[in-house]
Amino acid sequence: MDERRSPKVLSLTWGEIEIEGVGRVKDAALHPGGGGAWDWNVTGTRHSPGIQPADVEPLLAAGATSVVLSRGQQLVLQVMPETEAYLTERGVDVHIAETREAVRVYNLLADAGVRVAALLHSTC
Repeated sequence: MDERRSPKVLSLTWGEIEIEGVGRVKDAALHPGGGGAWDWNVTGTRHSPGIQPADVEPLLAAGATSVVLSRGQQLVLQVMPETEAYLTERGVDVHIAETREAVRVYNLLADAGVRVAALLHSTC
C-alpha cells in the first residue's frame, strides 16, 4: 500500500472490520500507509476511561493530520479529555463518533486524500 494513503474500511459488522490491504480485525488502528488490529492491551485501554494519548501516538508517528476516534456501536467506549487535548494541541483535526459514523467520516477523508488515521471499535 502507498505509504501516503490511508486504507479504506470495506465493511463493518458487529465484531468485525474489513480493511483494504489488511483483512478482517475486531478493532482497527489505521493510519497513512496501513494499519491493523488495535490491541487494547498494549496501552491498557478499557471502555472507561477510554482512548488515551498513548493510543494515538503511533497514529501521529505515521504522519496523520486528522484522527477519527470511534466510541463503539453503542457508544460505550469513552475518549479521555486528555486525548482530545493532546491531538488538538498538535494541530490534528479530531473527529469522535459512533463507529458507523466514524467509518463514514474516515472513508470520506481517505477518499479526499487526507492523511487520516482512526481507532475503530467494532462492538459496544
